[in-house]
Amino acid sequence: MQRFVAGDNATRAAGHANIAAFTLADRTTVKISQDTVVTFHYSLQNTAGEELESSRGGDPSAYLHGANNILPALEAALEGLEAGAQTDIELAPTDAYGERREGREQKVPVKHLVYHGKLRPGMTVQLNTSDGRHPVTVLKVGRHSAEIDTNHPLAGQSLRFEIEIVDVREASAEERSHGHAHGVGGHHH
Repeated sequence: MQRFVAGDNATRAAGHANIAAFTLADRTTVKISQDTVVTFHYSLQNTAGEELESSRGGDPSAYLHGANNILPALEAALEGLEAGAQTDIELAPTDAYGERREGREQKVPVKHLVYHGKLRPGMTVQLNTSDGRHPVTVLKVGRHSAEIDTNHPLAGQSLRFEIEIVDVREASAEERSHGHAHGVGGHHH
């Protein structure tokens, strides 16, 4: 049986202070730069202040900086920040999801759409393409096909991101070779 002898309060407090000072002094701060994995919480609002999306209340998001995993203008605005930073970033449509373009409506078989529940006009769904999934807006629903607008649902809107950087770390060799972050908020294989 081991026996621990506790010293007086002053001795214990000094010991804890030394441990805390050692821990803080040894910790290196990683700034957001090429090939770092950034974990962050965000809320996305339109110019009217309406919240469109938020990660708060759930797991934070994660991305590999420099791998085009997020909007380029947003990525550029986060460059150089570190864990604990909070920032608001406003993007014009050209820096966000682009301007709305006319003539982007098309009819597709429903089997190419990914959605939950009953397909209805106004829904944002994912369209399976040879380049991966893309968000689209349903305009009209038929028995076997749907008319969709292939503009990004947020195209033509100025957006405001409220960002809180939770963690910044160097990416693993596997993350760099795969081109995305792994783990919570990132890609799961």
